[in-house]
Amino acid sequence: MKQHVPVSTIMTQNIVKLNLTDDLTKAESLFKSHKIRHIPVVNGNHIIGMLSYTDLLRISFADAVDDDDEVVDTTVYNMFTLEQVMTKKVVSVSPDTTIKETAEILAANEFHALPVCTGDLLVGIVTTTDLIKYLLEQYN
Repeated sequence: MKQHVPVSTIMTQNIVKLNLTDDLTKAESLFKSHKIRHIPVVNGNHIIGMLSYTDLLRISFADAVDDDDEVVDTTVYNMFTLEQVMTKKVVSVSPDTTIKETAEILAANEFHALPVCTGDLLVGIVTTTDLIKYLLEQYN
């Protein structure tokens, strides 16, 4: 297996993101329509937080509805702001961080996604799914 492959080779560059002014209803809609579990929160293109689908589940009964259902019950979401629910202490990696180093960070912290940043400028996102796909390619 290659030792020094940068994470930029497997990261998602077409990023679904939220602005701090967006509400949680929009967040759930994005999670469902894009079939994703993590969304970076930005101010412009500068990362300021991360929201996971699990963060939403903690404050709602969103898991009680069908994931294919595009209708979102906004009652609970209107009680919270995105800033109150998102993770503010974001750990990120740079595009030249190796895939191995990225996997070590994910494993050590029990994260499932990391924003990829140049400084605080968001340039991508890498998930455990990206890592698994990369590992599977190594066996072909």
